[in-house]
Amino acid sequence: MMDKINLTDAEWKQKLTPEEYNVLRKKGTERAFTGDLLDKKTDGTYVCAGCGQELFAANTKFESGSGWPSFYDVVNNENVELETDQSHGMTRTEVMCSRCGGHLGHVFNDGPAPTGLRYCINSVSLNVKEK
Repeated sequence: MMDKINLTDAEWKQKLTPEEYNVLRKKGTERAFTGDLLDKKTDGTYVCAGCGQELFAANTKFESGSGWPSFYDVVNNENVELETDQSHGMTRTEVMCSRCGGHLGHVFNDGPAPTGLRYCINSVSLNVKEK
């Protein structure tokens, strides 16, 4: 894990696009089936759009049919933080970048082997570092 990043709200607004700010800092979500990375197939690593921390390897990405990029594992468990999210009348597990605290999406227990997990992540919260 890289050193933690602590910016003010004004600094985040300057650093991020409006869409990135809404998702990463305000826990928003992009509409299903609209994200740039949904159908992207590449060899490399998906990193946090807020701080560049490595999050997901491309070979863990799979088509879940959910409308958001889905991964069955993280690069390193220390690179994400999980928190109970009880918004919108349901209980889910929120996934955040451990370096900058940015909201990435949610994780569910209905993914493929070997983990059985589905990290359902907003495209706008990620950048791709291609090999």
